[in-house]
Amino acid sequence: MSGERPRPAEAADRDMDRKILELFRSRSGGFVSGEVLSTLLGVSRTAVWKHIKNLKNLGYRIESVPSRGYRLVASPDILTPAEISAGLAVRRIGTHVVCFRETGSTNTVASQLAAEGAAEGTVVLADAQTGGKGRLGRRWESPPGVNVYCSVILRPPISPLHSPQLTLLSAVATAEAIERTSGLVPAIKWPNDILANGFKVAGMLSELSAETERVEYLVLGIGVNINMERDQFPDGLRYPASSLALEAGRTVERIPFVRSLLESLDRLYDEYLLKGFPPVRDAWLARSAVMGRRVTVDGGAGILAGTVEGIDEIGALLVRTAGGSLERVLAGDVSLEG
Repeated sequence: MSGERPRPAEAADRDMDRKILELFRSRSGGFVSGEVLSTLLGVSRTAVWKHIKNLKNLGYRIESVPSRGYRLVASPDILTPAEISAGLAVRRIGTHVVCFRETGSTNTVASQLAAEGAAEGTVVLADAQTGGKGRLGRRWESPPGVNVYCSVILRPPISPLHSPQLTLLSAVATAEAIERTSGLVPAIKWPNDILANGFKVAGMLSELSAETERVEYLVLGIGVNINMERDQFPDGLRYPASSLALEAGRTVERIPFVRSLLESLDRLYDEYLLKGFPPVRDAWLARSAVMGRRVTVDGGAGILAGTVEGIDEIGALLVRTAGGSLERVLAGDVSLEG
């Protein structure tokens, strides 16, 4: 798939592909005649055949039997707007999905789209990244076909001071999706790491465009190691890394994971707009890997050691030092002690 924004005709074709996939799935593997598809979709049987052919070219196994029609036999594990949108239950986040076979960075693409006026809730996904970004300018390894690299455009009515709250929201949503699709019980390490069995399996990187008092747009970048093998991880990682498949002992399908992630983001963001940060804060603390733990924090200018007592109203980490003072940490690398 190209890196260009879809033209209206392409968008219409993708929407038709999505509708066909939803109809197939509503029949639970049964046959659907070309005549029924034509009637329900409001297009000719020739148009139906062309869309079926396109879906086959994308890797869908679709059986066709004279006088019975078509049925979906198997779906490929590829990230396409039609596949992700089929059955996706969202109000805002994921109503427009852009997918790439390969791009430099989904955050870079999403920022470009946001600057051009892309709607809130637009999602950018890639099968591979050549320039995946982590925190503090670090590289995020992004091999093809095994992980999820996702960026979401938001336009929240908040001040830039409160933007870290949405990074924590994305961490909660990611943890929820991991639990639902893999059976693992993940924990969140402040500010943006998701751990499974003590290994890092996901990370968040938020990028902001704002004026003094107003956020113009925020890009939530989310990278999740889904099915990476041990030999795909680079040497010299700052924190022990793994994947959902390695920790769960089985392959995890990427499409259901993406749908689950977008649905969690959509629900949590709606709640955030209605009720503010407290529900997100509570959900984050319930999954925290650092709450009540002894930690050291490398903030760049020095090392802070103490016990985590929570997060404050903007998402800063609260650390009680041995001397009794309560320190607010706005940025830094956190290491667990013991």
